[in-house]
Amino acid sequence: MTQPSTQPTAGRPGVAATIALYALARLALLALVAAVLVLAGVPVLVAVLVGLILALPLSMVLFRGLRARLDAALAIAQERRSTEREALRARLRGETPTESPLQVKDEPAGPGPEGTAERADVADDTAAGPSDPAAPGEPDRGQR
Repeated sequence: MTQPSTQPTAGRPGVAATIALYALARLALLALVAAVLVLAGVPVLVAVLVGLILALPLSMVLFRGLRARLDAALAIAQERRSTEREALRARLRGETPTESPLQVKDEPAGPGPEGTAERADVADDTAAGPSDPAAPGEPDRGQR
């Protein structure tokens, strides 16, 4: 089984590195604002609280590029996870592992290891409904 690559793609840092960089940049901005306020004679606790309030809007403006990079890294990670999830679901259904996980679901996947005739029989059996009625006292699982 091939393990997914955890290395950043195309020279871009991974999600964890981008999150760490963004968090450090915001903390540095908080420390800078608090330090300026402390130098201005504001008590440390008040300076930190004011720094927390001011750092959020300032970071949205000052770190716009870093946020865009973080958004892109998160989108890539989410796409990779959904691709891996679809590949896992395909393997659990018994489809061949060489199929593309990005394949459109309406297209036939082609013959699987069991053959198409067996799969058609299984699909016909489930489409016709249960062959025996539900036992007394048990809910019919075929109807919802």
